[in-house]
Amino acid sequence: MASIVTSIKGGSFLIEERAAGEVFTPEDFSAEHRDIARTAAQFFLGEVAPNIDAIQHQEPGVAVAALRKSAALGLTSMAIPEEYGGLELDIISAMVVAEQLAGDGSYAAWHGAHTGIGTLPLVYYGTPAQKAKYLPKLATAELVAAYALTEPHAGSDALAARTRADLSADGTHYILSGQKMWITNGGAADLFTVFAKIGGDQFTAFLVERAFGGVTSGAEEKKMGIKGSSTTAVYFDNVPVPVENVLGEVGRGHIIAFNILNIGRLKLGAFALGGAKQVLADSLRYAKERKAFGHAIADFGAIRHKLAEMAVRLYATESMVWRTVGLIAPEESLKTIEEYAVECSIVKVHASEMLDYVVDEGVQIHGGYGYHQDYAVERAYRDSRINRIFEGTNEINRLLIPGMLFKRASRGQLALVTAAQKVLGEILGAPPAGENADEEMRLVRNARKITLLAMGLAYQKYLMELDKQQEVLMGIADMVMEVFAMESALLRSRKTGTGADLCAVLLRDGMARVEVAARTVLAACSDGDALRTNMAVLRRFAKYEPVDAIALRRRIADRLLAAGRYCC
Repeated sequence: MASIVTSIKGGSFLIEERAAGEVFTPEDFSAEHRDIARTAAQFFLGEVAPNIDAIQHQEPGVAVAALRKSAALGLTSMAIPEEYGGLELDIISAMVVAEQLAGDGSYAAWHGAHTGIGTLPLVYYGTPAQKAKYLPKLATAELVAAYALTEPHAGSDALAARTRADLSADGTHYILSGQKMWITNGGAADLFTVFAKIGGDQFTAFLVERAFGGVTSGAEEKKMGIKGSSTTAVYFDNVPVPVENVLGEVGRGHIIAFNILNIGRLKLGAFALGGAKQVLADSLRYAKERKAFGHAIADFGAIRHKLAEMAVRLYATESMVWRTVGLIAPEESLKTIEEYAVECSIVKVHASEMLDYVVDEGVQIHGGYGYHQDYAVERAYRDSRINRIFEGTNEINRLLIPGMLFKRASRGQLALVTAAQKVLGEILGAPPAGENADEEMRLVRNARKITLLAMGLAYQKYLMELDKQQEVLMGIADMVMEVFAMESALLRSRKTGTGADLCAVLLRDGMARVEVAARTVLAACSDGDALRTNMAVLRRFAKYEPVDAIALRRRIADRLLAAGRYCC
């Protein structure tokens, strides 16, 4: 595997340029990573694909049996240390597996919840005794894991939880009572990471076995999608939890909750990639087979445009996902994951919305058949929708992205102020020498400048009240995400020699989206002469010569149709 730079600060893509050699890409996978991908893909084809109907209808034991068969191949124990029965492989390996198992959203939910949010809290925060007791059984899926955070009155506002734990009179147990909602694997899980407030105020994580007694699951929820996953309420009625099953520190459960969510957001990116690639492959096959007006519909420009745009958005997300994984991989720790929380939120939002676009256009390409349950794209369309709600809604993540950046700046961890001042200085003077020599890099630089300008104006306008201006913050988040997407794709393309056509389209469309978002933010943060001046600056930075995107998309579609799958 190519070396990965370890000294890059989280969020610094907004104020610093990176060289192509500093980003990790899928083309950097080692032979071992590619072997793991093949193993996971073969498992899916052999054990999951033949049982998709049974999983969809929640036939008892089918999904859990598949999970345990995957465990025999090591697919559930990538992150578990060897001393506790795991393979102790890097985060790249775990992400590779996630992508390959994403062909069915229901099974992906079973596997993802068990290996991710179900197991990782224990891996990162467990005591040696807790790990020795539980991790070997999680590695083999003898115990199925779940993560119990959400409550009927505490969704996005997780710290408003009402589940309560009180120390027993003899000091040996906590008595835990409350209700959790929307718990993935809730109907079959044997071990739950449960968040409750000790004494009603100390938010704390607990390892709770179903076998402790007093733990019951509600009926399976009737869901729009991922129908084959288990999603239930879980009730805790005076459950005796040994004091040694407190996970982490008393009163510090929020640290566990938020850091595990960061990992979940990143892993969602891998699942979205796998799902989108499958739908694109299905759409390519259908477009070549379906005839209309005497031609395969793949011959029509409107269909080719859709296929190409699917690939463009996939390339952007794929570049962002693996760039972020590459930042975390060299020193995989909670501190590292927290450092790149902004990037994890960006990946979550961008990947879930990319997948929604791909499945929507996949249905459209299939026409009426796309609306029929006999076609996989219909299931993929329904399964996709939950991803914009999972792991913190996209609205919450959009608020987190600028919020975390401003917070890092206030702590002196990110030189946003200096970068914004530099942009303002450039407005008053001539562009730096050689600025226009590299048109595609200029687009990235100018998208960054527009974003910094908007952030500076928003902060000047609202100061400490900025957190109340959600529409402004979400507009800034969209610009920040576009900068990360544009730069990630361009650096990958230049490093690997792939995706030049994809990049050419992506960069210009990205700049157009940045300009639209900036117009909204600038108008909310200035008026009169100041607004007119700001708009003149925006027009200067957003200016670019268009490329023949129709010809480029046709060329992209040609390659996709020839390959029969996503390719760069």
